Amino acid sequence: MEAEPKAGFRALKITDRVYWVGAIDWGLRDFHGYLTKRGTTYNAFLVLAEPITLVDTVKAAHVDEMMARIASVIDPSQIKCIVSNHAEMDHTGALPQVVARLRPEMVVASTMGAKALQQHFHWHQPVRAVKDGERLSLGDTGLRFVETRMLHWPDSMFAFLEDEGVLFSNDAFGMHLASSERFVDEIEPGVIREEAATYYANILMPFSGLVTKLVERLPGLGLDVRLIAPDHGPLWRHEPLQVVQWYAQWAAQPFTRKAVVAYDTMWQSTEKMARAVADGLQGGGARAVVMPLAGSHRSNVAAELLEAGALLVGSPTMNGEVYPRMADLLTYLRGLKPRNLIGAAFGSYGWGGEAVRHLQQILEEMKVEIAAEAVRVQYVPDDEALARCRELGGRVAARLQELAAR
Repeated sequence: MEAEPKAGFRALKITDRVYWVGAIDWGLRDFHGYLTKRGTTYNAFLVLAEPITLVDTVKAAHVDEMMARIASVIDPSQIKCIVSNHAEMDHTGALPQVVARLRPEMVVASTMGAKALQQHFHWHQPVRAVKDGERLSLGDTGLRFVETRMLHWPDSMFAFLEDEGVLFSNDAFGMHLASSERFVDEIEPGVIREEAATYYANILMPFSGLVTKLVERLPGLGLDVRLIAPDHGPLWRHEPLQVVQWYAQWAAQPFTRKAVVAYDTMWQSTEKMARAVADGLQGGGARAVVMPLAGSHRSNVAAELLEAGALLVGSPTMNGEVYPRMADLLTYLRGLKPRNLIGAAFGSYGWGGEAVRHLQQILEEMKVEIAAEAVRVQYVPDDEALARCRELGGRVAARLQELAAR
């Protein structure tokens, strides 16, 4: 059964036998709390082998776009195998509709993926569960499967197309970036680095230890990787292992002399303190990145922390608690588990002043080394209070210098 062709929706040939048949989501601006300012793609791939295979699908709302791209190459009913590398709904939302339309001979997923698909869709579709290292014959070629559990779901896996060296890497090595271009080398390098880092920080940072193990394991798998095809964003065809090197660096979260100062303010008192803290950091030789939460999204703060050595947080006290946007940020960052950070807390208050104590407690829970005594100021900071803020920044900068020299 063919999808009705839609004008402009055509597949793109990326190797002799592989076509990109995904969908572009130009309007996406939020991905479970992560600001996706450039939209995203949901990548799916048609492999013309025996049997003809579809690797991953798309978000449910984009199923017709994917089917139209497939129909521009073959009659979709010729697809006999569907591989699901990752069960999250942006890659499997369309899967029940596709299975119902095409009635493939088999659906393939990891062991955990087969369970997840059943729990998602409560269907009676048999799913062939493949193990780490297992091979699926596709006539004169084959797909080898590599389990990548918790990168970033328990079911995640890679599929490697042997003869053409294509690594279908699901969410690893991807980025949220809607574009008319399908390849990394067609896009401005600064945009690629920014979006790849932002993606790592907000999706994979909590699993950095597992990323390190995967990067160390890859050379021993004997995979001749010539193209990396992630499920989001452009594909890596020239020097594809460059992104693997980036992941190795980000997973290590190396210590740097960059300090992120994130704050919120009610009547600009905490803002004045933040500026003084930044002045002290810069005077001590650190690089200060100041991020007022009124204009800085939580996911952008996370991205800045990926290559930082310090996190300093400031908040006024409201109803005995930290300001709402700061509470939101710290809840988000705590889940991402950034490592190798030092930091400090500061803030203003009217009468209770509990916020600064809460801030420091959360930093400690995040295993951030407290590098300077917190500064609390009642109402509006005077010159003496601002001097203490500069001193706080200077002490953090001195500690950064000390650690960087090791």
